Amino acid sequence: MGTAAQAAAAAFLSFLSSSPPHHTAPSSSVSFLAARVLPASLRAAAAGSPTSASRSPGPRNPEVASGEKKIRWSSRAVRSFAMAELEARKMRYPTTGTEGLLMGILVEGTSDAAKLLRANGITLLKVREEAANVLGKSEMFYFSPMHPPLTEAAQRALDWAINEKLKSGEDGEVTANHLLLGIWSDKESAGHKVLASLGFDDERANSLAKTVMLYFLSKCICFKERICTISWFLTSLNLVQAGEEAAMSPR
Repeated sequence: MGTAAQAAAAAFLSFLSSSPPHHTAPSSSVSFLAARVLPASLRAAAAGSPTSASRSPGPRNPEVASGEKKIRWSSRAVRSFAMAELEARKMRYPTTGTEGLLMGILVEGTSDAAKLLRANGITLLKVREEAANVLGKSEMFYFSPMHPPLTEAAQRALDWAINEKLKSGEDGEVTANHLLLGIWSDKESAGHKVLASLGFDDERANSLAKTVMLYFLSKCICFKERICTISWFLTSLNLVQAGEEAAMSPR
């Protein structure tokens, strides 16, 4: 991951070892998770080093894939996550929820997920307004923690993104596309409600899922083409060398 991505993600790394800030929660319907739980793979991705994560079935995700797999987050996904925390602070919320993750994707802006949202008229401003309608507004003089912890719904969205990537058996990275689909997968989450109110539906989610699959297939095709090209080059080289040896050999 590039220096810019590491700088963008550095904002949320320091809180892993810090003590929880003591703030009074605002008078809104925002619920928060006291424990600061983050996927180890995302922490490692933000630090610039992929990690090997073992995923085992649990009560929240009974279909989670198991076994040792390397989980790598794309730079766009890491930046989206970092921006989600900043958006939660702008909204003066005590936590980073699925609505924050959604805003983070739009702030980052360069992923296929962000482009799909904008193409369907779902902008950052609209998401902010709808999030305030769904969750309520924070008190004017409330100050969010420096690093708002994840809500349970946001954690589930991240888990979903990881699990779907593992179950697919595909190589590559967990992307912002997986993250958006993870938000949409939880119908009770604030992010899902915001998306639904702005016209996002299963058809558009399926369109994004197809984009993820086509991207993977294109990678496979490119890989096969590279292998074929290399094989052709080596075969041609062998033929040339054989021809030169034949020409130099005494008759």
